[in-house]
Amino acid sequence: MRDRRDREILRLAVPAFLALVAEPLFLLTDAAIVGHLGTAELAAVGLAAVVLQTLVGLCVFLAYGTTGSVARHLGAGDLRGALAQGVDGLWLAVAIGAVATVLGVLLAEPLVGLFGVSADVTDLAATYLRIAFLGTAPLLVMLAATGVLRGLQDTRTPLVVAVAGNALNVALNLLLVYPVGLGLAGSALGSVLAQAASATAFVVVVVRAARRHGASLRPDLPGIRAAGRAGVPLVIRTLTLRAALLVTTYAVTLAAAGARDQEVDLATHQLAMTVWVFLAFVLDAIAIAAQAITGRALGAGDVVGTRELTSRMVRWGVWSGVVTGVLLALVSPVLGQLFTGDAAVLDLLTPVLLVAALGQPVCGVVFVLDGVLIGAGDGRYLAWAGLLTLVVYAPVVLAFAAASAGLVALWAVFTVVFMGARLAVLLVRARGDAWMVVGTPDLSSRDVKRS
Repeated sequence: MRDRRDREILRLAVPAFLALVAEPLFLLTDAAIVGHLGTAELAAVGLAAVVLQTLVGLCVFLAYGTTGSVARHLGAGDLRGALAQGVDGLWLAVAIGAVATVLGVLLAEPLVGLFGVSADVTDLAATYLRIAFLGTAPLLVMLAATGVLRGLQDTRTPLVVAVAGNALNVALNLLLVYPVGLGLAGSALGSVLAQAASATAFVVVVVRAARRHGASLRPDLPGIRAAGRAGVPLVIRTLTLRAALLVTTYAVTLAAAGARDQEVDLATHQLAMTVWVFLAFVLDAIAIAAQAITGRALGAGDVVGTRELTSRMVRWGVWSGVVTGVLLALVSPVLGQLFTGDAAVLDLLTPVLLVAALGQPVCGVVFVLDGVLIGAGDGRYLAWAGLLTLVVYAPVVLAFAAASAGLVALWAVFTVVFMGARLAVLLVRARGDAWMVVGTPDLSSRDVKRS
Protein backbone atom coordinates (compact mmCIF):
# COMPACT_ATOMS: atom_id res chain seq x y z
CA MET A 1 0.00 0.00 0.00
CA ARG A 2 2.78 2.41 0.94
CA ASP A 3 4.68 1.65 -2.27
CA ARG A 4 1.54 2.30 -4.30
CA ARG A 5 1.01 5.67 -2.64
CA ASP A 6 4.65 6.62 -3.15
CA ARG A 7 4.40 5.74 -6.83
CA GLU A 8 1.25 7.85 -7.13
CA ILE A 9 2.93 10.84 -5.50
CA LEU A 10 5.92 10.47 -7.83
CA ARG A 11 3.69 10.03 -10.89
CA LEU A 12 2.09 13.41 -10.22
CA ALA A 13 5.02 15.28 -8.69
CA VAL A 14 7.79 14.58 -11.21
CA PRO A 15 6.00 15.96 -14.32
CA ALA A 16 4.69 18.85 -12.21
CA PHE A 17 8.25 19.71 -11.15
CA LEU A 18 9.56 19.57 -14.71
CA ALA A 19 6.73 21.84 -15.90
CA LEU A 20 7.40 24.30 -13.06
CA VAL A 21 11.11 24.45 -13.90
CA ALA A 22 10.60 24.72 -17.66
CA GLU A 23 9.14 28.22 -17.58
CA PRO A 24 11.90 30.05 -15.64
CA LEU A 25 14.54 28.35 -17.78
CA PHE A 26 12.90 29.62 -20.96
CA LEU A 27 12.43 33.06 -19.39
CA LEU A 28 16.18 33.14 -18.92
CA THR A 29 16.55 32.40 -22.63
CA ASP A 30 14.15 35.25 -23.43
CA ALA A 31 16.24 37.58 -21.28
CA ALA A 32 19.39 36.50 -23.12
CA ILE A 33 17.75 37.22 -26.50
CA VAL A 34 16.51 40.65 -25.45
CA GLY A 35 19.75 41.41 -23.62
CA HIS A 36 21.60 41.60 -26.92
CA LEU A 37 19.37 44.50 -27.97
CA GLY A 38 20.76 46.68 -25.19
CA THR A 39 20.69 47.44 -21.47
CA ALA A 40 17.59 49.66 -21.71
CA GLU A 41 15.65 46.90 -23.47
CA LEU A 42 16.69 44.35 -20.85
CA ALA A 43 15.67 46.69 -18.04
CA ALA A 44 12.32 47.29 -19.77
CA VAL A 45 11.59 43.57 -20.00
CA GLY A 46 12.55 43.18 -16.35
CA LEU A 47 10.03 45.83 -15.30
CA ALA A 48 7.32 44.41 -17.53
CA ALA A 49 7.98 40.95 -16.10
CA VAL A 50 7.36 42.24 -12.57
CA VAL A 51 3.93 43.55 -13.62
CA LEU A 52 2.97 40.40 -15.52
CA GLN A 53 4.24 38.03 -12.83
CA THR A 54 2.24 39.93 -10.22
CA LEU A 55 -0.90 39.44 -12.31
CA VAL A 56 -0.18 35.74 -12.77
CA GLY A 57 0.57 35.35 -9.07
CA LEU A 58 -2.77 36.89 -8.12
CA CYS A 59 -4.60 34.64 -10.58
CA VAL A 60 -2.85 31.39 -9.64
CA PHE A 61 -6.07 30.46 -7.84
CA LEU A 62 -7.41 29.57 -11.30
CA ALA A 63 -5.08 26.57 -11.22
CA TYR A 64 -5.12 25.80 -7.50
CA GLY A 65 -8.84 26.18 -6.89
CA THR A 66 -9.79 24.27 -10.02
CA THR A 67 -7.48 21.38 -9.11
CA GLY A 68 -9.24 20.74 -5.81
CA SER A 69 -12.81 21.08 -7.10
CA VAL A 70 -12.23 18.89 -10.16
CA ALA A 71 -10.43 16.26 -8.08
CA ARG A 72 -13.35 16.12 -5.63
CA HIS A 73 -15.81 15.29 -8.40
CA LEU A 74 -13.38 12.75 -9.81
CA GLY A 75 -13.09 11.08 -6.40
CA ALA A 76 -16.89 10.97 -6.13
CA GLY A 77 -17.04 9.12 -9.46
CA ASP A 78 -18.58 12.12 -11.22
CA LEU A 79 -16.25 12.68 -14.15
CA ARG A 80 -18.92 14.63 -16.00
CA GLY A 81 -19.28 16.98 -13.04
CA ALA A 82 -15.49 17.25 -12.76
CA LEU A 83 -15.21 18.44 -16.35
CA ALA A 84 -18.16 20.81 -15.88
CA GLN A 85 -16.27 22.38 -12.96
CA GLY A 86 -13.25 22.66 -15.21
CA VAL A 87 -15.24 24.39 -17.94
CA ASP A 88 -16.49 26.90 -15.35
CA GLY A 89 -12.86 27.62 -14.47
CA LEU A 90 -11.98 28.19 -18.11
CA TRP A 91 -14.84 30.66 -18.60
CA LEU A 92 -13.80 32.50 -15.43
CA ALA A 93 -10.25 32.74 -16.81
CA VAL A 94 -11.60 34.20 -20.07
CA ALA A 95 -13.68 36.78 -18.18
CA ILE A 96 -10.82 37.89 -15.93
CA GLY A 97 -8.41 37.84 -18.87
CA ALA A 98 -10.66 40.08 -20.98
CA VAL A 99 -10.90 42.72 -18.23
CA ALA A 100 -7.18 42.52 -17.43
CA THR A 101 -6.28 42.89 -21.11
CA VAL A 102 -8.29 46.08 -21.58
CA LEU A 103 -7.03 47.63 -18.34
CA GLY A 104 -3.46 46.51 -19.00
CA VAL A 105 -3.30 47.99 -22.49
CA LEU A 106 -4.81 51.28 -21.31
CA LEU A 107 -2.71 51.56 -18.14
CA ALA A 108 0.62 50.16 -19.40
CA GLU A 109 2.49 53.46 -19.21
CA PRO A 110 1.16 54.51 -15.76
CA LEU A 111 2.01 51.06 -14.38
CA VAL A 112 5.59 51.33 -15.58
CA GLY A 113 5.76 54.92 -14.32
CA LEU A 114 5.27 53.69 -10.77
CA PHE A 115 8.86 52.38 -10.84
CA GLY A 116 10.33 55.84 -11.44
CA VAL A 117 12.70 54.77 -14.21
CA SER A 118 14.10 56.87 -17.06
CA ALA A 119 11.93 58.02 -19.97
CA ASP A 120 13.66 55.65 -22.41
CA VAL A 121 13.08 52.59 -20.24
CA THR A 122 9.51 53.70 -19.49
CA ASP A 123 8.68 53.97 -23.20
CA LEU A 124 10.22 50.58 -23.99
CA ALA A 125 8.54 48.83 -21.06
CA ALA A 126 5.16 50.37 -21.89
CA THR A 127 5.48 49.23 -25.51
CA TYR A 128 6.34 45.72 -24.39
CA LEU A 129 3.47 45.62 -21.89
CA ARG A 130 0.82 46.84 -24.34
CA ILE A 131 1.59 43.89 -26.58
CA ALA A 132 2.21 41.40 -23.77
CA PHE A 133 -1.15 42.15 -22.14
CA LEU A 134 -2.82 40.78 -25.29
CA GLY A 135 -1.70 37.37 -24.07
CA THR A 136 -3.37 37.73 -20.67
CA ALA A 137 -6.51 35.76 -21.50
CA PRO A 138 -4.56 32.86 -23.07
CA LEU A 139 -2.18 32.87 -20.08
CA LEU A 140 -5.03 32.66 -17.57
CA VAL A 141 -6.77 29.97 -19.63
CA MET A 142 -3.52 28.01 -19.43
CA LEU A 143 -3.60 28.32 -15.62
CA ALA A 144 -7.22 27.14 -15.40
CA ALA A 145 -6.71 24.27 -17.84
CA THR A 146 -3.62 23.16 -15.96
CA GLY A 147 -5.76 23.03 -12.83
CA VAL A 148 -8.39 20.94 -14.62
CA LEU A 149 -5.84 18.38 -15.78
CA ARG A 150 -4.13 18.23 -12.40
CA GLY A 151 -7.52 17.62 -10.82
CA LEU A 152 -7.98 14.75 -13.27
CA GLN A 153 -4.63 13.40 -11.98
CA ASP A 154 -2.85 14.29 -15.23
CA THR A 155 0.37 16.29 -14.80
CA ARG A 156 2.03 14.95 -17.95
CA THR A 157 -0.07 16.91 -20.44
CA PRO A 158 0.74 20.27 -18.77
CA LEU A 159 4.41 19.29 -18.93
CA VAL A 160 4.24 18.56 -22.67
CA VAL A 161 2.38 21.81 -23.37
CA ALA A 162 4.76 23.82 -21.16
CA VAL A 163 7.87 22.51 -22.91
CA ALA A 164 6.41 22.81 -26.41
CA GLY A 165 4.95 26.25 -25.75
CA ASN A 166 8.12 27.65 -24.27
CA ALA A 167 10.22 26.18 -27.07
CA LEU A 168 7.88 27.90 -29.55
CA ASN A 169 8.28 31.10 -27.55
CA VAL A 170 12.06 30.99 -27.89
CA ALA A 171 11.87 30.23 -31.61
CA LEU A 172 9.43 33.07 -32.25
CA ASN A 173 11.54 35.47 -30.21
CA LEU A 174 14.65 34.61 -32.20
CA LEU A 175 12.74 35.07 -35.46
CA LEU A 176 10.77 38.23 -34.67
CA VAL A 177 13.43 40.12 -32.70
CA TYR A 178 16.30 39.81 -35.21
CA PRO A 179 15.57 38.56 -38.75
CA VAL A 180 12.14 40.26 -38.90
CA GLY A 181 13.59 43.25 -37.07
CA LEU A 182 10.77 44.01 -34.62
CA GLY A 183 13.16 44.29 -31.70
CA LEU A 184 11.58 44.44 -28.25
CA ALA A 185 8.06 44.44 -29.71
CA GLY A 186 8.94 41.19 -31.49
CA SER A 187 9.82 39.57 -28.17
CA ALA A 188 6.44 40.54 -26.70
CA LEU A 189 4.59 39.41 -29.83
CA GLY A 190 6.40 36.07 -29.85
CA SER A 191 5.37 35.44 -26.25
CA VAL A 192 1.73 36.30 -27.01
CA LEU A 193 1.63 33.95 -30.02
CA ALA A 194 3.23 31.13 -28.00
CA GLN A 195 0.74 31.67 -25.15
CA ALA A 196 -2.17 31.61 -27.60
CA ALA A 197 -0.91 28.36 -29.11
CA SER A 198 -0.45 26.77 -25.68
CA ALA A 199 -3.91 27.89 -24.53
CA THR A 200 -5.43 26.45 -27.70
CA ALA A 201 -3.75 23.09 -27.06
CA PHE A 202 -5.06 23.03 -23.49
CA VAL A 203 -8.59 23.98 -24.54
CA VAL A 204 -8.65 21.25 -27.20
CA VAL A 205 -7.71 18.63 -24.59
CA VAL A 206 -10.34 19.80 -22.08
CA VAL A 207 -13.08 20.25 -24.70
CA ARG A 208 -12.52 16.77 -26.12
CA ALA A 209 -12.77 15.27 -22.64
CA ALA A 210 -15.91 17.31 -21.85
CA ARG A 211 -17.64 16.19 -25.04
CA ARG A 212 -16.59 12.60 -24.49
CA HIS A 213 -18.26 12.55 -21.08
CA GLY A 214 -21.29 14.70 -21.89
CA ALA A 215 -20.32 17.86 -19.98
CA SER A 216 -21.72 21.12 -21.33
CA LEU A 217 -19.36 23.68 -22.80
CA ARG A 218 -21.74 26.62 -22.34
CA PRO A 219 -20.90 29.27 -19.73
CA ASP A 220 -22.84 28.67 -16.50
CA LEU A 221 -23.12 31.87 -14.45
CA PRO A 222 -23.75 30.19 -11.05
CA GLY A 223 -20.77 27.92 -11.60
CA ILE A 224 -18.53 30.77 -12.74
CA ARG A 225 -19.57 32.91 -9.77
CA ALA A 226 -18.92 30.01 -7.41
CA ALA A 227 -15.46 29.51 -8.89
CA GLY A 228 -14.78 33.24 -8.45
CA ARG A 229 -15.94 33.25 -4.82
CA ALA A 230 -13.80 30.20 -4.06
CA GLY A 231 -10.79 32.01 -5.51
CA VAL A 232 -11.02 35.11 -3.30
CA PRO A 233 -9.45 33.50 -0.20
CA LEU A 234 -6.61 32.14 -2.32
CA VAL A 235 -5.99 35.63 -3.73
CA ILE A 236 -5.75 36.96 -0.16
CA ARG A 237 -3.35 34.13 0.72
CA THR A 238 -1.18 35.02 -2.28
CA LEU A 239 -1.21 38.72 -1.37
CA THR A 240 0.01 37.95 2.16
CA LEU A 241 2.88 35.86 0.80
CA ARG A 242 3.95 38.59 -1.62
CA ALA A 243 3.60 41.22 1.09
CA ALA A 244 5.94 39.22 3.32
CA LEU A 245 8.56 39.06 0.57
CA LEU A 246 8.24 42.81 -0.07
CA VAL A 247 8.59 43.56 3.65
CA THR A 248 11.70 41.40 3.73
CA THR A 249 13.26 43.32 0.83
CA TYR A 250 12.38 46.63 2.49
CA ALA A 251 13.98 45.40 5.73
CA VAL A 252 17.18 44.62 3.81
CA THR A 253 17.36 48.18 2.47
CA LEU A 254 16.53 49.62 5.91
CA ALA A 255 19.20 47.64 7.72
CA ALA A 256 22.09 48.63 5.44
CA ALA A 257 24.39 51.29 6.92
CA GLY A 258 25.53 52.97 3.71
CA ALA A 259 25.08 53.02 -0.04
CA ARG A 260 27.73 50.39 -0.67
CA ASP A 261 26.37 48.12 2.07
CA GLN A 262 22.88 48.52 0.68
CA GLU A 263 24.07 47.63 -2.81
CA VAL A 264 25.87 44.50 -1.59
CA ASP A 265 23.02 43.43 0.70
CA LEU A 266 20.36 43.88 -1.98
CA ALA A 267 22.39 42.05 -4.61
CA THR A 268 23.08 39.19 -2.20
CA HIS A 269 19.46 39.08 -1.07
CA GLN A 270 18.24 38.93 -4.67
CA LEU A 271 20.58 36.05 -5.49
CA ALA A 272 19.61 34.16 -2.35
CA MET A 273 15.90 34.70 -3.00
CA THR A 274 16.34 33.50 -6.60
CA VAL A 275 17.88 30.26 -5.31
CA TRP A 276 15.18 29.95 -2.63
CA VAL A 277 12.40 30.34 -5.22
CA PHE A 278 14.03 27.77 -7.51
CA LEU A 279 14.18 25.24 -4.67
CA ALA A 280 10.55 26.07 -3.91
CA PHE A 281 9.69 24.65 -7.35
CA VAL A 282 11.10 21.29 -6.25
CA LEU A 283 9.05 21.26 -3.07
CA ASP A 284 5.96 22.78 -4.72
CA ALA A 285 5.76 19.81 -7.07
CA ILE A 286 4.85 17.61 -4.10
CA ALA A 287 2.33 20.26 -3.03
CA ILE A 288 0.67 20.01 -6.44
CA ALA A 289 0.43 16.24 -6.03
CA ALA A 290 -1.06 16.88 -2.58
CA GLN A 291 -3.74 19.15 -4.07
CA ALA A 292 -4.85 16.54 -6.58
CA ILE A 293 -4.69 13.52 -4.28
CA THR A 294 -6.38 15.24 -1.32
CA GLY A 295 -9.26 16.56 -3.41
CA ARG A 296 -9.88 13.15 -4.95
CA ALA A 297 -9.75 11.33 -1.58
CA LEU A 298 -12.18 13.75 0.08
CA GLY A 299 -14.49 13.60 -2.93
CA ALA A 300 -14.58 9.84 -2.46
CA GLY A 301 -15.45 10.33 1.24
CA ASP A 302 -12.24 8.60 2.35
CA VAL A 303 -11.35 10.45 5.56
CA VAL A 304 -9.04 7.73 6.86
CA GLY A 305 -7.23 7.53 3.54
CA THR A 306 -6.91 11.32 3.42
CA ARG A 307 -5.27 11.33 6.84
CA GLU A 308 -2.87 8.57 5.87
CA LEU A 309 -2.00 10.23 2.56
CA THR A 310 -1.37 13.53 4.32
CA SER A 311 1.04 11.90 6.76
CA ARG A 312 2.81 10.20 3.88
CA MET A 313 3.13 13.40 1.88
CA VAL A 314 4.42 15.29 4.91
CA ARG A 315 7.20 12.72 5.17
CA TRP A 316 7.94 13.32 1.51
CA GLY A 317 8.08 17.03 2.25
CA VAL A 318 10.50 16.56 5.13
CA TRP A 319 12.88 14.33 3.19
CA SER A 320 12.70 16.48 0.08
CA GLY A 321 13.58 19.48 2.25
CA VAL A 322 16.49 17.59 3.81
CA VAL A 323 17.84 16.67 0.37
CA THR A 324 17.52 20.19 -1.06
CA GLY A 325 18.98 21.63 2.15
CA VAL A 326 22.03 19.36 2.07
CA LEU A 327 22.62 20.05 -1.62
CA LEU A 328 22.30 23.80 -1.09
CA ALA A 329 24.73 23.70 1.83
CA LEU A 330 27.26 21.76 -0.23
CA VAL A 331 27.18 24.14 -3.21
CA SER A 332 26.81 27.38 -1.22
CA PRO A 333 30.55 28.22 -1.29
CA VAL A 334 30.69 28.12 -5.10
CA LEU A 335 27.13 28.83 -6.25
CA GLY A 336 27.53 32.60 -6.19
CA GLN A 337 30.38 32.49 -8.68
CA LEU A 338 27.86 31.58 -11.38
CA PHE A 339 26.17 34.96 -10.96
CA THR A 340 28.72 37.53 -9.83
CA GLY A 341 32.39 38.30 -9.38
CA ASP A 342 31.86 40.82 -6.57
CA ALA A 343 33.94 39.53 -3.65
CA ALA A 344 31.75 41.23 -1.05
CA VAL A 345 28.60 39.64 -2.43
CA LEU A 346 30.27 36.24 -2.62
CA ASP A 347 31.47 36.42 0.98
CA LEU A 348 28.00 37.35 2.23
CA LEU A 349 26.07 34.94 0.05
CA THR A 350 27.55 31.76 1.54
CA PRO A 351 26.28 32.23 5.12
CA VAL A 352 22.90 33.44 3.81
CA LEU A 353 22.54 30.30 1.70
CA LEU A 354 23.50 28.16 4.68
CA VAL A 355 20.65 29.72 6.66
CA ALA A 356 18.31 29.03 3.75
CA ALA A 357 19.58 25.43 3.64
CA LEU A 358 18.76 24.90 7.32
CA GLY A 359 15.19 26.01 6.66
CA GLN A 360 14.51 23.67 3.74
CA PRO A 361 12.92 20.82 5.77
CA VAL A 362 10.47 23.34 7.24
CA CYS A 363 9.74 24.64 3.74
CA GLY A 364 9.06 21.10 2.58
CA VAL A 365 6.40 20.53 5.24
CA VAL A 366 4.87 23.99 4.75
CA PHE A 367 4.46 23.57 1.00
CA VAL A 368 2.96 20.08 1.34
CA LEU A 369 0.43 21.12 4.00
CA ASP A 370 -0.41 24.21 1.98
CA GLY A 371 -1.15 21.92 -0.96
CA VAL A 372 -3.22 19.55 1.17
CA LEU A 373 -5.44 22.36 2.47
CA ILE A 374 -5.80 23.92 -0.99
CA GLY A 375 -6.84 20.53 -2.33
CA ALA A 376 -9.36 20.28 0.51
CA GLY A 377 -10.84 23.64 -0.46
CA ASP A 378 -9.82 25.19 2.87
CA GLY A 379 -9.01 28.56 1.30
CA ARG A 380 -10.70 30.66 3.97
CA TYR A 381 -8.44 29.27 6.68
CA LEU A 382 -5.37 29.76 4.49
CA ALA A 383 -6.34 33.41 3.97
CA TRP A 384 -6.70 34.08 7.70
CA ALA A 385 -3.52 32.10 8.42
CA GLY A 386 -1.64 34.18 5.88
CA LEU A 387 -2.82 37.43 7.47
CA LEU A 388 -1.89 36.20 10.94
CA THR A 389 1.56 35.11 9.78
CA LEU A 390 2.17 38.49 8.15
CA VAL A 391 1.06 40.35 11.29
CA VAL A 392 3.48 38.29 13.38
CA TYR A 393 6.40 38.45 10.95
CA ALA A 394 6.43 42.05 9.71
CA PRO A 395 7.07 43.79 13.07
CA VAL A 396 9.83 41.33 13.96
CA VAL A 397 11.80 41.65 10.73
CA LEU A 398 11.38 45.44 10.71
CA ALA A 399 12.57 45.62 14.32
CA PHE A 400 15.70 43.67 13.41
CA ALA A 401 16.22 45.97 10.42
CA ALA A 402 15.86 49.07 12.60
CA ALA A 403 18.52 47.62 14.89
CA SER A 404 20.83 47.38 11.84
CA ALA A 405 20.90 43.60 11.92
CA GLY A 406 22.93 42.10 9.09
CA LEU A 407 21.56 40.26 6.11
CA VAL A 408 22.33 36.87 7.66
CA ALA A 409 20.26 37.79 10.71
CA LEU A 410 17.38 38.98 8.53
CA TRP A 411 17.40 35.70 6.64
CA ALA A 412 17.39 33.87 9.95
CA VAL A 413 14.28 35.87 10.93
CA PHE A 414 12.70 35.06 7.56
CA THR A 415 13.41 31.35 8.02
CA VAL A 416 12.55 31.04 11.71
CA VAL A 417 9.73 33.53 12.17
CA PHE A 418 8.00 33.67 8.78
CA MET A 419 8.37 30.04 7.73
CA GLY A 420 8.04 28.90 11.36
CA ALA A 421 4.77 30.81 11.75
CA ARG A 422 3.45 29.31 8.51
CA LEU A 423 4.41 25.86 9.76
CA ALA A 424 2.63 26.43 13.08
CA VAL A 425 -0.71 27.58 11.63
CA LEU A 426 -0.70 24.78 9.05
CA LEU A 427 0.13 22.06 11.59
CA VAL A 428 -2.62 23.26 13.92
CA ARG A 429 -5.14 23.01 11.11
CA ALA A 430 -3.89 19.72 9.69
CA ARG A 431 -4.10 17.98 13.08
CA GLY A 432 -7.78 18.80 13.38
CA ASP A 433 -10.70 17.50 11.33
CA ALA A 434 -12.47 20.73 10.30
CA TRP A 435 -10.78 20.81 6.88
CA MET A 436 -11.73 17.24 5.96
CA VAL A 437 -15.11 18.00 4.40
CA VAL A 438 -16.10 15.09 2.17
CA GLY A 439 -18.16 14.98 -0.99
CA THR A 440 -18.59 17.60 -3.71
CA PRO A 441 -19.89 21.19 -3.58
CA ASP A 442 -23.66 21.68 -3.59
CA LEU A 443 -23.44 23.41 -6.99
CA SER A 444 -22.44 20.10 -8.55
CA SER A 445 -26.16 19.41 -9.12
CA ARG A 446 -26.28 22.10 -11.79
CA ASP A 447 -24.16 19.91 -14.07
CA VAL A 448 -27.16 17.72 -14.83
CA LYS A 449 -29.41 20.70 -15.54
CA ARG A 450 -27.16 22.40 -18.03
CA SER A 451 -25.92 19.40 -19.98
